[in-house]
Amino acid sequence: MRLDHAHVRGSALPNGPIPIPSDLKLAPAKPGTLRRLRRVWRSRKALKGVTQWVIDWGIPLLGGAALLYFYAARSTSPSEVYKTFTLIDDPKGLSLWASSLIGWLVVPAIIGGVAGHVITTRISSAKSISTQTLFRQRRMAQRLRLPGRIDDLRRYFHGPVPQQYFVDVWVRIAHRNDWDRAQDHWEVFIRDILSTRQYAHLDRHEGLRQAQGTARLTLAVTARVGQCIVCERRR
Repeated sequence: MRLDHAHVRGSALPNGPIPIPSDLKLAPAKPGTLRRLRRVWRSRKALKGVTQWVIDWGIPLLGGAALLYFYAARSTSPSEVYKTFTLIDDPKGLSLWASSLIGWLVVPAIIGGVAGHVITTRISSAKSISTQTLFRQRRMAQRLRLPGRIDDLRRYFHGPVPQQYFVDVWVRIAHRNDWDRAQDHWEVFIRDILSTRQYAHLDRHEGLRQAQGTARLTLAVTARVGQCIVCERRR
């Protein structure tokens, strides 16, 4: 009995793993909003410590404090919440007590922690210069340039030969033509290696570029034999 080739490519054999497709599936259409936001969120690891901390914790804490402020202002008045938050007046009520606690503990702790981190980082890196930044002059346009994002593998499908080769082994062989899973594990790998000391002193764009170049070389080695590092670690 002869099995249909298309059926075999996308399904598991009765007593074996999913077979490797013989050809690379076409790149999918434009990803949804959630997937794009996920890629942007994971790309934050290319940023420096303080900037990354502000995105990870500063913005959520600020959002929570703002919600508490508006909630307390509805029951009293904005001026009374402000006076309680800045410890001018004694708190009256649960919402004002929460505002007073944030103003007394959380805000000084955050400001002191950020200031201490910045000072410590500047002192420790006073004579620690990355070889990638030697003799370079950073122009204002480079300083104001927005952070980069982890590459979308769909672009590699029609890219240069090395990129086409990478998606062939990474998507077709290692992930059996599952583009969504391949993209997810690609982003996870880049996110995690950007958190290592190797990229700590690099510029956010240079760090992301080097991390992706290293990832393509590293992942292609195991992908050729049908293995994904992220898949293995998550078992």
